[in-house]
Amino acid sequence: MNDRDDKVRLDKWLWAARFFKTRALAKAAIEGGKVQHRGERCKPGKEPKVGEEYLIRTGFDERTVRVLALSDVRRGAPEAQLLYQETEESIARREEAARQRKAGALGIETDGRPTKKQRRQIHRFLDDY
Repeated sequence: MNDRDDKVRLDKWLWAARFFKTRALAKAAIEGGKVQHRGERCKPGKEPKVGEEYLIRTGFDERTVRVLALSDVRRGAPEAQLLYQETEESIARREEAARQRKAGALGIETDGRPTKKQRRQIHRFLDDY
């Protein structure tokens, strides 16, 4: 957001935009292939440019964001959200994935822990294979 922010490392920008709690976590995610630009893995020292799109995977979420501004200073969440814009397709994909996860979790119902008899049957079954 300042003149000195025209060159900033990707890991520092991700940290400033509040995608990761620490720069170390941002660097590890980049090195682990969780951050991509045009389908290619990035390096932590890459300098993001305004207008570029990045695919960022954090946990279950996968976001496609467009860089709107550069900053190497971590500020509050409202200011951090001004650094990027998530694409409409990305928002729709994330909401659909969250809906599916929620539906899947609610669909699993069990009677609780197996009884002693059921445990014996499970062990017998597994020993046969």
